[in-house]
Amino acid sequence: MYLWIKALHIVFIASWFAGLFYLPRIFVNLAQETNPAALERLQGMARRLYRFTTILMVPALLLGLWLAMMIGMKHGWLHAKLLLVVLAIGYHHACGSILKKFERGVNTRSHTWFRWFNEVPVVLLLVIVILATVKPF
Repeated sequence: MYLWIKALHIVFIASWFAGLFYLPRIFVNLAQETNPAALERLQGMARRLYRFTTILMVPALLLGLWLAMMIGMKHGWLHAKLLLVVLAIGYHHACGSILKKFERGVNTRSHTWFRWFNEVPVVLLLVIVILATVKPF
């Protein structure tokens, strides 16, 4: 049973993070776009992606918590991983906040800022995967 839960957890994490990788790329385009029709199309894409990504996040987190309960909370690497997962959830919600600002026509960030912002989930996923596979402590 453990390996089935782990496999599903990995699939949902990969799917959730795929959305976290792409959503800020849409923000880059929104920050550069001036055509109202294109802005509306990009905002619709971002809205649908954010909603879908949120749906994917829920089973990823629930399956991860189930795995954590199965192996026990006595591992230091797991505590570090969970801290990074909390940061990923925060990043996810920050994307939702940014999207709402774009929908209101308020953007105070440059496309360059969004390009850097787009790197955050890459770093989070890299460290989370290292912690979960190498288990350094």
